Amino acid sequence: MYKEISFHDFQEAFRDYDRHGQYSYEAQKALFEHLEQLEEDMGEKIELDVIALCCEFSELTDAEFREQYDYDGEPSEHDLVLCGLDNGNWLVVE
Repeated sequence: MYKEISFHDFQEAFRDYDRHGQYSYEAQKALFEHLEQLEEDMGEKIELDVIALCCEFSELTDAEFREQYDYDGEPSEHDLVLCGLDNGNWLVVE
C-alpha cells in the first residue's frame, strides 16, 4: 500500500529521519521532481526510503564535484550528474 505525498511530506520525511540538513532546498526539490518523473516514466510507484536516497544522491559544490571525480569538463555533461541546481551546486548519483 502506497501513499502519494507532496513536496512538504517529502521534506517532513527527511526531518523525521534527522536528515533535514542533507540537501539544500533546491536539491530536495530537484530530487523530489526526479522521483516523480521516474514514477511516471516507469508507471510504478516508488517507496520513499530517506536513508537510501541519502546514500544514492549527493549534493556537491562545483569544486567538490571536480575534486572528488577528478573532472575538468562541464559537469552537466558528466554521467554522474543528475542536475545542476540554481544555487550553483550539483545533485549527483553516487
